[in-house]
Amino acid sequence: MSKDPIAIVDGVRTPFVKARTVFHKTPPSALGGATIREVIARTAIDPSLIDEIFFGIVSAPAEGPNIAREALFDSGMSPEIPCTTINRYCASALEASASIAAKIDAGQIEIGIAGGVESISSIRALFSQKATDYFQNLMRARTLGQRLGMLKQFKPAYLAPHAPGIKEPTTGLSMGQSADLMARHFKVGRKEQDEYAVQSHHKAAKAWENGFYQTHVIPVATSEGKVIHQDTDVRADTSYEKIAKLRPVFYKDGTISAANSSPLTDGASALLLMKESKAKELGLKILGTIRSYANAAIDIKKEPLLIAPAYAIPKALEKAGMNWSDLDLVEVHEAFAAQVIATIRAIESKEFASEKLGLSSPIGKVNLDTLNIHGGSIPLGHPFGATGVRMILQALHGLQVTGKNTALISVCAAGGLGGVMIVEKNQ
Repeated sequence: MSKDPIAIVDGVRTPFVKARTVFHKTPPSALGGATIREVIARTAIDPSLIDEIFFGIVSAPAEGPNIAREALFDSGMSPEIPCTTINRYCASALEASASIAAKIDAGQIEIGIAGGVESISSIRALFSQKATDYFQNLMRARTLGQRLGMLKQFKPAYLAPHAPGIKEPTTGLSMGQSADLMARHFKVGRKEQDEYAVQSHHKAAKAWENGFYQTHVIPVATSEGKVIHQDTDVRADTSYEKIAKLRPVFYKDGTISAANSSPLTDGASALLLMKESKAKELGLKILGTIRSYANAAIDIKKEPLLIAPAYAIPKALEKAGMNWSDLDLVEVHEAFAAQVIATIRAIESKEFASEKLGLSSPIGKVNLDTLNIHGGSIPLGHPFGATGVRMILQALHGLQVTGKNTALISVCAAGGLGGVMIVEKNQ
């Protein structure tokens, strides 16, 4: 571990809400701006000390694709702060945090804000290339004759939009289809997935009841003036009997249902980073420090799409000088219950370790009592660009309330990508 590690001073997130509900008319820039403002307010840091801002997003708005910049403008902070937007699918906010940390570690900047946002509600329908070409040509028409000629070429089919979807362009499969195939590969059954999802809901509900999330989830006002204080998808009363009745979503003989998958969600998150020595110089109390970060990628034509974190975990442990048994808490992104359970099986598998990682023994044994102890993406929601920072904050606050020291954060992402970060509580 570095003698002067990168410190996570503080951070917040908005409530994560079901897409096309209460944040339907709240643009992603406003959600991101709210988290930036609150991070500055909570730490009472001089805003002029912020050197750069990195934000993650997957579905950037067409009118302002550099969402980090638009969130800055919404926050009211100085427009002289450089801003960068990152898209690493579901690992975008995790990568934004690692990128700011790397710039600080390299001496390029001293203080930065990292975060992410997603507004599934704001994603617009797309039109075909033929329709796009037609309307562009119509706009370029200068004379009345040219316009009338173009109008004669119009076809009603041009108005048929391509509905937004979450598909892999390489495989043509949706995330859910890929997760269903992953479940088959690792022999993860429906009952196991449903039981996992119910447990995650119950853990999240209990955490809200105990005040855990109130430490870092901020209230956000909607455009209609309603104030949202809490995540909207957590179900304290859900049960295995209830969700077992739901039909599979992606294949008739599949095991992935709406209840054992993460829901489409709107939300944002942000945190403040600097070197530990800088935080001490400024008199700032810190949540924790980053011990290591590692990425991995797999050939999605040969391996399950969402298994890449299992390749990144050994790298992160090695960089941190740790073994799996040294970890106190583990946060695994719950894109699907099947993907979490499959990842656990890979971590514990001697064959996977030997054949895929070149290791003589499994990565480790997963203690379920230390896994996602306050719930995960299935009950909380998954705004793609924001989830990574949500997990960092959840891990660090989890270490605070349990009195433990180290936590690992694992995020799978589309494209066969995986990111893993190890954090340590402030001692």
